Amino acid sequence: MSLLAFLLGAVIGSFLNVCIVRWPQEQSIVRPRSRCPTCERPIAGYDNIPIVSWILLRGRCRGCGEAIAIRYPVIELLVGLLWMVSIQTWGPTFEALRVAITATILLGIAVTDLTTYLIPDGFTVTGLLFALVSAAIAFVLGSETQFAGPWNALLGACVGAGAIAIVAWNGEVVLRKEAMGQGDITLMAFVGAMVGPERSLLTIFVAAALASVVFLAVVMPIGWARARARGETFALPLVPFGVFLAPAGVVTLIAGDAMIGWYLAQVLGA
Repeated sequence: MSLLAFLLGAVIGSFLNVCIVRWPQEQSIVRPRSRCPTCERPIAGYDNIPIVSWILLRGRCRGCGEAIAIRYPVIELLVGLLWMVSIQTWGPTFEALRVAITATILLGIAVTDLTTYLIPDGFTVTGLLFALVSAAIAFVLGSETQFAGPWNALLGACVGAGAIAIVAWNGEVVLRKEAMGQGDITLMAFVGAMVGPERSLLTIFVAAALASVVFLAVVMPIGWARARARGETFALPLVPFGVFLAPAGVVTLIAGDAMIGWYLAQVLGA
């Protein structure tokens, strides 16, 4: 079962790559067929086997010999592992399917925001609809779940989107320029529908903490060193917040209740 889940996840990861490339450019994910971005040669089915084809082709296009980014097999591998771990953790259940699909969408959002500074509606709207519909299905099935129930999913979507919109507005007032895009708001509507109102607020806090650590410990030192080596003035880079909101959403889905419980215990001394 784990191997089957991995193989299915790798195939879905291949499709996720298509979404990551095409949705920011507002292109169809159905047509045309996948093709080399350099020579535009259509990729044959035997050259489009997840992970395996990239290895056999040694990371190069069969037609023009141009390098194929290692990102493609890495994403296929990651999604395969996500699906395998979901099955191993929750068994062949609806809960495992929800976790796997949710994590896959969030991975696509993180990669797209990192590479293009965009969060396409194709990811967020699909995720929001899936969160709401799957919450209703889980309620009807009466299955135990760590996702929000139907009512909390609706409330969480509103709270998540509203909270990040307030953060964005305050950032715009302070910085006197757009601090976040519309994609961050729809992303938090999706995450809020997934985790509910309380954990949606926790998601924003976790994402901000994670972004602060990465920015202060990695981005600023490297950027400053490069600017100094080139004799340039260091300029603060743009921070794609969706890169941090996406993993924070997974963290709060899995461990959010425990984190809130720990915090309340510290505050109340319970």
